[in-house]
Amino acid sequence: GTVENEQMRLFPAGVLADVLWCEIPHHFPHVFLGNHVVMPNHMHGILVLESLDKTLNMGQPKDDLKKDNPVETGHALSQSKTKKNPNNIDNSGGNPGNNRFQNIGKNTVSSIIGSYKSAVSKHANRLELPHGWQVRFHDRIIRSDQEYQHISTYIEMNPSQWKNDEFYEDF
Repeated sequence: GTVENEQMRLFPAGVLADVLWCEIPHHFPHVFLGNHVVMPNHMHGILVLESLDKTLNMGQPKDDLKKDNPVETGHALSQSKTKKNPNNIDNSGGNPGNNRFQNIGKNTVSSIIGSYKSAVSKHANRLELPHGWQVRFHDRIIRSDQEYQHISTYIEMNPSQWKNDEFYEDF
């Protein structure tokens, strides 16, 4: 889409991206959505992940839970130490496809974003809409109400700041 008068005007692929973002909680019941915005060359969105303790520990009172579930993104194994690889050694044998990625599972930020991008691409292709995704995404864990408010406001204000974007001239 384009930004006109500091407001987003979505093209059909942008409308599709916006609608399917709003559908995420229907496919991932432990996810709630904060602010989001589809921009001409990127998008921002807040995913609020409910603790899976409720599902994993059904029937146990909350006081009996011994630890919080950490939020994980499920990125490359090579970036972290594991029990099998405590020294973080590259065991790929020169083949970047070997042992690089872990099975990210179905309840990670990576799996949610991957499913979302796949659904948008599938429907955009079906409708013959021009579209494209960056290979990666940037994620950040929000750790306080103050940080949540700051990021939420940033997302809300993003269209009004479009002229300050480093890629503005390209659009």
